[in-house]
Amino acid sequence: MSGRLRELPLEGVRVWELRVLPDERGFFAEALRSDWGEFVDEWVVQVNVSYSYPGVVRAWHRHLRGQVDYFLVLEGAMKICAYDEGSRRLVEVVASGRKPVVVRVPGKYWHGTKTVSDTPSLTVYFVTRLYDYGNPDEERRPWDDPGVVPVEINGRRDDPRCGRPWDWFYPPHR
Repeated sequence: MSGRLRELPLEGVRVWELRVLPDERGFFAEALRSDWGEFVDEWVVQVNVSYSYPGVVRAWHRHLRGQVDYFLVLEGAMKICAYDEGSRRLVEVVASGRKPVVVRVPGKYWHGTKTVSDTPSLTVYFVTRLYDYGNPDEERRPWDDPGVVPVEINGRRDDPRCGRPWDWFYPPHR
């Protein structure tokens, strides 16, 4: 195996820590392989690139036809969140180009991102359904929708952000 799997407390949301092989030229890492069965349940049909300036929020949206997204931040840092409206559980992962991980998000969850670095983020994301220009599989709601109120964040109910509308700009707590 060339990575380490971490399950998050929202079914199907997973983080794959890439195995980085450094040498005097830089480094090499495999981003996604079809034989990573415990991480990849389906296969990719389209690859997209997203560049976001510091502080930019791209949220909320979901896919209702079975799409799964795999996010890989190459530069900068990005907060990636997935929210289950039924259980009101939310998971958040901060992914960075300094320690590459792939974050798997089933499209049925509301999900979005925010660039949290002071430099732009560059993200490659792999998807399991082709984008249909005539009939997009994308349902949207505003990034600051007051209806996104998690009761649990990353498996914790004592997080001070629980029970209030999700604030992408809540200051990091230490």
